[in-house]
Amino acid sequence: MRHAVQNVPCAVITVSDSRTKETDESGSVIIEKLNSNGHLVVDYRIVHDSISEIKGAITANLENVEVKVIICNGGTGIAKRDVTVEAVSAFMEKKIEGFGEFFRYLSYEEIGIAALMSRAVGGVAFGKIILCLPGSSGAVRLAMDKVILPQIGHMVWEVER
Repeated sequence: MRHAVQNVPCAVITVSDSRTKETDESGSVIIEKLNSNGHLVVDYRIVHDSISEIKGAITANLENVEVKVIICNGGTGIAKRDVTVEAVSAFMEKKIEGFGEFFRYLSYEEIGIAALMSRAVGGVAFGKIILCLPGSSGAVRLAMDKVILPQIGHMVWEVER
């Protein structure tokens, strides 16, 4: 991965009807892990479990020339209010199928068969990477440590070449 981009500028979007910036543990984990690995957080916001609010946050970050990766957390389950995947999929030009598959595999090793209810998804939209994670801090830590941080710079390099 000698071509991997260093210091990747990222946006973090938490999807929740109940969290605030003070109580958003998962968003805080993502930000801390990005920062401690030399990446930059150029936008952080919390939106409600609403397709229009999620699309608005995605659109703002797709239009932000600084942002190269958008990481969403929350709203990826199977409950009625979980609409992150539906909102984000409308933008995706290419899906990164292995992202969700590998995340679910790793989750299965930690939490068992309940991992199948995760609809974690990744893709490319307008030359940017979009990754959607569950809202639990355990899932976020797993995804950041085992999937996103080891590949973020390489993914950006591939999309930009």
